[in-house]
Amino acid sequence: MDVYEAVRSRRAVRGYTDERVSREVLQRVLSTAAWSPSGSNLQPWNIYVLTGAPLAELKKRAVERVATGVPWDEPEFAMYPSALKSPYCDRRSAFGKQRYGALGVAREDWEARQRAAIANWDCFGAPAALFCYIDRDLGPPQWADVGMYLQTVMLLLRAEGLHSCPQMAWARCHESVAEVLSPPEGLILFCGMSIGWEDCAVRDVRTGRAPLDETVTFVDG
Repeated sequence: MDVYEAVRSRRAVRGYTDERVSREVLQRVLSTAAWSPSGSNLQPWNIYVLTGAPLAELKKRAVERVATGVPWDEPEFAMYPSALKSPYCDRRSAFGKQRYGALGVAREDWEARQRAAIANWDCFGAPAALFCYIDRDLGPPQWADVGMYLQTVMLLLRAEGLHSCPQMAWARCHESVAEVLSPPEGLILFCGMSIGWEDCAVRDVRTGRAPLDETVTFVDG
């Protein structure tokens, strides 16, 4: 698979088979992703990979927590600005409509929306998951470096025939994740990422993108 095909075929997949992802493949992907760029080569990503019993335990804790209405943990960073302006709020709203519309869930059907959301905490059935931490003393440029690293991981997973779904939602229950992973105190959980083989029987729709002239300006010499 060439890089263009990897980019075009990468999407947030929310349905996986239980087929195991081998340790060898995960090591190959993450060893190669280590070559992602970072300012002054800081390499600010701190990665934990869960499979098997540890992942099952985390899924169990998270699903039970959400299902019983335990409040979210105190946020350690803002996922979105409190006042999200246009065009960003418009794109977010369109995503929500498309996502829940594909599932046949009406906006006012809160229970159905909750059931769909709970699938996050089961990693959509994925047999492997990655959790990405960053040192709390680092700044926005290093968070950008982490984003480039995660994109590299996702593209390399496509090269292996695998799919993924990055999930900032895990930051909402970072204390539950820490109970299983025991990360150093100085780290902040940025996101999780479900990893596995796509279950093509799961209903899915790919979110569109803005036209090029809406996000790119060419300044010709």
